[in-house]
Amino acid sequence: MSAVVEAPARTPRQVVGAYVALTKPRVIELLLITTIPAMLLAARGMPPLWLIACTLTGGTLAAGSANALNCYIDADIDSVMKRTSARPLARNTVPPRNALVFGVVLGIMSFAFLWITTNLMSAVFAVATILFYIFVYTLFLKRRTSQNIIWGGMAGCMPVVIGWSAVTGTVSWPALVMFGVIFFWTPPHTWALAMKFKEDYAAAGVPMLPVVATAQQVTRQIVIYSWVTVVCSLLLFPVTSWIYVAVAALSGVWFAVFAHRLHGVVRGGGSTNTMKFFHMSNTYLMLVFVGLAVDAVVGRPVLGWPF
Repeated sequence: MSAVVEAPARTPRQVVGAYVALTKPRVIELLLITTIPAMLLAARGMPPLWLIACTLTGGTLAAGSANALNCYIDADIDSVMKRTSARPLARNTVPPRNALVFGVVLGIMSFAFLWITTNLMSAVFAVATILFYIFVYTLFLKRRTSQNIIWGGMAGCMPVVIGWSAVTGTVSWPALVMFGVIFFWTPPHTWALAMKFKEDYAAAGVPMLPVVATAQQVTRQIVIYSWVTVVCSLLLFPVTSWIYVAVAALSGVWFAVFAHRLHGVVRGGGSTNTMKFFHMSNTYLMLVFVGLAVDAVVGRPVLGWPF
């Protein structure tokens, strides 16, 4: 008669860690990096620190909600892919029902918190982002089309809009330009990662572009989107100073040249390390938005165009 093997008891710290992991903290970090510069530019200086703190808190709750619900829906995929096999639902460290409730509660909290501390517009944008990420990207696009990350990536662009609206109560064209920078940056950034884990996505039945196209076709798209990202970033010239323009131009050339090199290696049949481009693209986006933050505080707009 075989003995029944019980799952080992987990400590409170392990339980908390599992729920935190559902929110994908590393993804949230990148979103917060773009929110603060958007708020600084909207205020053309330093907005109240309490407003920054509240916006970041509400944004974190919203992003955590979307990510937790994504983990709930994609539990079957995560358990197949090596890259995501350590996530809580794939390892059965959080019950699926608990993950669902957790995600919904975080979403409700984000709406209520942003409405109370900032304004209704920011709160509505946060909820719209969650719903778009879950229903449009996760449930509809992700498993059906190689265009998934292009349109699904719009959810990751919303923090700049939320940050801007939290300061001004409106959405002006510079916020849309920042939205565009992240929108065009997301595909090459994600495709580089997907090239590394192509077999993972194929095994999970997710038609990411590297799964359905050749490496040369993918890197050609990476080059195109990289250049469009750089051009879009320079559209903020009318409301920024030479500080931002210099940072955006120099880092943009670096970003585009790196993309060309990746494409060149692939065309030549050489061995590629796409993760270098993936990590480099993170650095590029950080440089652009840090440059924007510094410019918003100390720079004087060259043209002084109104928002």
